[in-house]
Amino acid sequence: MRALISVSDKTGIVELAQALHGLGVALISTGGTAKLLAEQGLPVSEVAEVTNFPEMLDGRVKTLHPKVHGGLLARRDLPEHMAALKDHGIDTIDILIVNLYPFEATVAKPGCTLEDAIENIDIGGPAMVRSAAKNWKDVAVLTDAAQYPMVIDELKANGKLGDKTRFALSVAAFNRISNYDGAISDYLSSIEFEEGAAVPRRSAYPAQTNGRFVKLQDLRYGENPHQTAAFYRDLYPAPGSLVTAKQFQGKELSYNNIADADAAWECVKSF
Repeated sequence: MRALISVSDKTGIVELAQALHGLGVALISTGGTAKLLAEQGLPVSEVAEVTNFPEMLDGRVKTLHPKVHGGLLARRDLPEHMAALKDHGIDTIDILIVNLYPFEATVAKPGCTLEDAIENIDIGGPAMVRSAAKNWKDVAVLTDAAQYPMVIDELKANGKLGDKTRFALSVAAFNRISNYDGAISDYLSSIEFEEGAAVPRRSAYPAQTNGRFVKLQDLRYGENPHQTAAFYRDLYPAPGSLVTAKQFQGKELSYNNIADADAAWECVKSF
């Protein structure tokens, strides 16, 4: 079993790599992550050793290679896929651990320039995540440090990850890519070039905005008892909004309960 690790946020990555190594998983990594793991005494192969192709263009091209994506995308249940890997000297990759360049955090900084933003658009990371998530039956893809303990525990207990876990990780991965691309679209849609201006300006009203919502709970019923409903919040909710409130008592809420509570709260906030 092989794991490819390429992370921007290195929170918990050493502990995860140590656990994987202890379970007999071979480690592959990129750049700074590979250096960190090697400094911790872990045997790790650089991606360039696997691809036989060096990183180039200031790190813009590292993992965009058939020996990476072939190893992620090959279906183990298809003999023709496995034969193609053998013909081209490609080994499978069974676990992918990736988190992306911090685009959202970068553009949230005061004074962020368009150049800063562009340089923090990850290309290779999302490409690998999509490949691994598409092939979820054979590859586990981790995109959040919060997933590490659960994966370690299941691997230690069962020696592998079950279909339910791999599918949940795949869904989480596609959600992360969707949110990431939405943030990029939001930012770039807000950039305006004005005639004669030395630098573009950022508009408060972008040409396009992408809504991203997370389900908080199912509701007892919709506007009427025969209807169903669920309560969602914005991915980045405004402080002091109803979605950040906590229910301390009472029965499960209905759609009308939520609508009435929101109307009452907005009235109070206006004073």
